[in-house]
Amino acid sequence: MDAPTMLQLTRHGDHVVELSLDRPEAMNAISTAFSEQITAATADLARDDSVRAVVVTSTHPRAFCVGADLKERNGFTDAEMMDHRLVSKLAYRGVLDLPMPAVAAVEGYALGGGMEIALSCDLLVAGREATLALPEVGVGVIPGGGGTQLVTRRVGWSRAASMIFTARRFTGEEGRELGLVDELVEAGGARDRALELAASIAANSPVAVRNAKKAMRLGMGTDLAAGLEIEDGCWRATAFSRDRAEGVAAFAEKRTPQWPGR
Repeated sequence: MDAPTMLQLTRHGDHVVELSLDRPEAMNAISTAFSEQITAATADLARDDSVRAVVVTSTHPRAFCVGADLKERNGFTDAEMMDHRLVSKLAYRGVLDLPMPAVAAVEGYALGGGMEIALSCDLLVAGREATLALPEVGVGVIPGGGGTQLVTRRVGWSRAASMIFTARRFTGEEGRELGLVDELVEAGGARDRALELAASIAANSPVAVRNAKKAMRLGMGTDLAAGLEIEDGCWRATAFSRDRAEGVAAFAEKRTPQWPGR
């Protein structure tokens, strides 16, 4: 029997898709089946050239995602745990590797794997009363959905070490002060603000935005010289595109560009 659908996809206009986590009875805890659905949905989005921005939200008013489904894991053998690990890695990478920008809208709890889904997005908008944490060391594991790497890149070693080693929880406001949250809004306003950001992204050249993201992501782990070479390759892929020709023509003609998207 197929697992019940745990995601909702909603298109806003022609180019923005909202990916809503929808397992409310478990506060969006990430089970094996949930991981498989996230992987499939993000793969479909990655192949859709009409999508220029993705917003990741939750249908639960009090939780973005509380992390791994520990009730499911409690009965795992070592072999089953390893199988689950392989499945869950694909889900996190599915969000991280989206070729178009992704914006997380966090209200309520974003814990462990839930925080890692948000960190896998390019921008993170949080309500002031959100509760954020990477508490894995408190249950005998470490962040395994990219948390050790992504939070360190966002906030630096010492702040990341404090978050991860203490397993402490902090508010959206504290997250903004630490540099973990990109935009802080009043409670209940994260989704609307994330959709606004996505719309502003989608108004720009999709070829340029995707190549800018590619250059930034690939260059982040290299030295400056290698990063500049990566940027040059992405610039070339953009500069000789139909989007570039349309952008220049629209500027000269003082009109809104109609992006070909290729």
